[in-house]
Amino acid sequence: MSAPGGEPVILASIPSPSEGVWHVGGFPIRGYALCIVVGILIAIVVGDKRFVARGGKPGQIADVAMWAVPFGIVGGRIYHVITTPDDYFGDGGKPLDAVKIWEGGLGIWGAIALGGVGAWIGARQAGLAWPPIADAVVPGIALAQAAGRWGNWFNQELYGKPTDLPWALEIDPEHRPSATPDAATYHPTFLYESLWCIGVAALLIWADRRFNLGRGQVFALYVAVYCTGRFWIEALRVDTAHEFAGMRLNNWTSILLFAAAVAFLVISRRRGDRREPTPYRVGREAASETPAAEIPAPESPAADER
Repeated sequence: MSAPGGEPVILASIPSPSEGVWHVGGFPIRGYALCIVVGILIAIVVGDKRFVARGGKPGQIADVAMWAVPFGIVGGRIYHVITTPDDYFGDGGKPLDAVKIWEGGLGIWGAIALGGVGAWIGARQAGLAWPPIADAVVPGIALAQAAGRWGNWFNQELYGKPTDLPWALEIDPEHRPSATPDAATYHPTFLYESLWCIGVAALLIWADRRFNLGRGQVFALYVAVYCTGRFWIEALRVDTAHEFAGMRLNNWTSILLFAAAVAFLVISRRRGDRREPTPYRVGREAASETPAAEIPAPESPAADER
């Protein structure tokens, strides 16, 4: 159906914001940055609550985040630039734009990898073991991703193929790909991934309670389940991306990480790994803060296998 002027009539769709930047007193407030900040706060609050339940102290996750967050932002940007170099260093590219994080472009795997390095540094300084921290914060990280994806909505970026589904996303002409300039609505892949990440967080919390996960198992489960969703969502996207053997690089990354995460889970569960009795590093003074009498004896792997 078309309007008298020839423009298609959209019966139902998700509108995009008319603008993604607001100026308050001459200072720009960007929707993308707000979504990232909200996500970080969610991750810290959820992670802190779960870490205390594992035997840690309130505020320790915030201390670790002081290292993890800046490392993660830098890592996410490096991954994005490496996987889409033509936008910055190709013909007509703008190298200086590589540092403009506020314009969008944070790769989750770079953020997780380098953010993990920052978390490890912060954990060592606090006398904490890294696996309990990873297991405690990762549901919050999934929720942070769910919030952060709405930044793509504000920037009108990283959407999917054209579609006329009732939940299609309206994209302004200046943000549409050159291949489909007349298509007004596209798959809202930001919304698909946001909803998927909420489901991932719920699954992690349930599985952690049900199966007494620990020693990095919650984190590994996150990688496996997130990669499953990211694979099909990535296949819908139409933004420029490097390909290898006919498939987007992020899809190959998802396959490899999924396989590694599943292998880790199988091996870890078979050898009887269960939740750590304390989140503190063995041999550090902080470990003495948890009296030995309060530390439950580890479960017998043989008993679990019966």
